Amino acid sequence: MTAKTFDPVTFDIIQNALEAIADEMFYAQVKTSMSAIIYEVLDLSTSILNPEGEIAASGAGIPAFIGVLDKAIAGILAKFPLEDIREGDVFASNDPYFGGVTHLNDMVLAAPVFHDGVMVAWVANIAHWNDVGGNVPGSMSAEATEIFQEGIRIPAVKLFTAGVENHAVFDIMKINSRLPDYLNGDLWAAIAGLRIGERRVLELVAKYGVDTFAAAVTDYMDLGERRARAALANIPEGSYSFAEEQDSGAIHKVTLTVTADEFIVDLTDNPAQSGSLNCSREGTEIAVQLAFKDFTDADAPGNGGFFRPLKVVTKPGTIYHVEAPGALGYYAEVEIRLFDMLLRAMAEHFPGSVPAGNFASICGTNIGGPHPDTGRHYTIVEPQVGGWGAWEGSDGVSGQFSGFHGETFNCPAEVAEARYGLGIEQVALNTEPGGEGQWRGGKGIEVHYRVRADNNFLSVGYTRSRMPPWGASGGLDGSVNYVEVLRRDGTRDRHAFTTNLTVNEGDIIRVVTGNGGGYGDPKLRSRADIERDLKNEYLTPERAKEIYGYEA
Repeated sequence: MTAKTFDPVTFDIIQNALEAIADEMFYAQVKTSMSAIIYEVLDLSTSILNPEGEIAASGAGIPAFIGVLDKAIAGILAKFPLEDIREGDVFASNDPYFGGVTHLNDMVLAAPVFHDGVMVAWVANIAHWNDVGGNVPGSMSAEATEIFQEGIRIPAVKLFTAGVENHAVFDIMKINSRLPDYLNGDLWAAIAGLRIGERRVLELVAKYGVDTFAAAVTDYMDLGERRARAALANIPEGSYSFAEEQDSGAIHKVTLTVTADEFIVDLTDNPAQSGSLNCSREGTEIAVQLAFKDFTDADAPGNGGFFRPLKVVTKPGTIYHVEAPGALGYYAEVEIRLFDMLLRAMAEHFPGSVPAGNFASICGTNIGGPHPDTGRHYTIVEPQVGGWGAWEGSDGVSGQFSGFHGETFNCPAEVAEARYGLGIEQVALNTEPGGEGQWRGGKGIEVHYRVRADNNFLSVGYTRSRMPPWGASGGLDGSVNYVEVLRRDGTRDRHAFTTNLTVNEGDIIRVVTGNGGGYGDPKLRSRADIERDLKNEYLTPERAKEIYGYEA
């Protein structure tokens, strides 16, 4: 009996169709969600996976989320025997200790796709929910020491069993949120996205057949692996170590080992878990996957096959492998610090392979309280944009999310003012010094939120608040991230991490994000570029003379 052969053109059609389906799932969820963090910021992601839970195709959204969904399916499969997974099931998980991967605010929904009684795929999504309970509004506390303090835990449970809604789970979710109407709307938007994905996958299977569909998925993953191994072959074999000081004074360390077959990232020698600045073992893998892909083949398919040569080594009980009941509210700042450190390590050992450092923080900003017009509780969850590092031949890009956060947007001022109890008085580029070079770093931003009611709250979590983005090849370091509260009595206080800080009517929350690092000797910057920076008020005449030696 000969093996069945398939048409490679048909494979291409199926593979591209899967990408299109994942995007359709994404935009269906965007268009129907209640919360601006989803429909404006796009703090979500979607994927189609094979029956074993490997990612076959991903939609738009946060890159760090894409790598969550295969690990979430692994959590479901570890808990439920295959015979207990039925057509019409929908699973939910936000618990990092049960396949939730990130933190409790990020809810994963997943559904198996069956054709003629046989599972052919999974469809899954993840999105940030504004409030899932816990001891502070917004459910993110820099003061948390245990996950129990951070909100409701959904440990990979069935929302639907064989198509029948489990009302108890829905009720438990809603009653544990300060924003139950938003939670309910976002939940059903996620379910709608899954239903569309399921329908489109089944249409694809019906058109081409189960065998051809499965073979196309396998071929796509094999392509990802081939691309990764081809890129790996171009990296010199060896062991490369790097250490970096963090804002806290702690030293984070990594050892990269490149062999003919593997790219090994060893993170065992790192600080013990503490507070809410920890991430799961699976979250660590995501940060490493993103850096690995950036460094090897950024254009290759980001499916499960691509990461087969990658090996990550961690030590339980450390910040990169938190053990229960450790808190994970600010997991993203741990992961982005790792992602950034890996890029910096590659920049040191492989000069010219990556740009200078960027502001490298989510700069998560939670503001809420009684709405000044309605009296209802509101919460705004706002990641911030900042400056990217310069590269040879190019200034850094200004006002962008970190590479870790990816294809997202900031919430427009008009939407924020209409939906939330704040005034947006300024959105401007950061004119602070830093990041000068032959090519300068991109500019961060300065945003002013005016508080319109008493007894509002502010919770923030910013890294790179003391250690600025690094310059490269003689370029200067960038500037740091921070928040200032300008009180109506004329006083001001500065923060990087704070939880549930009281702000009142007339106070200004001043957000400042960092300028990226510069590249190359500042004395080599062209006179035309200096004069353009002066014209745009990115640079003062005094700074131009000091750093560049410029005379008008």
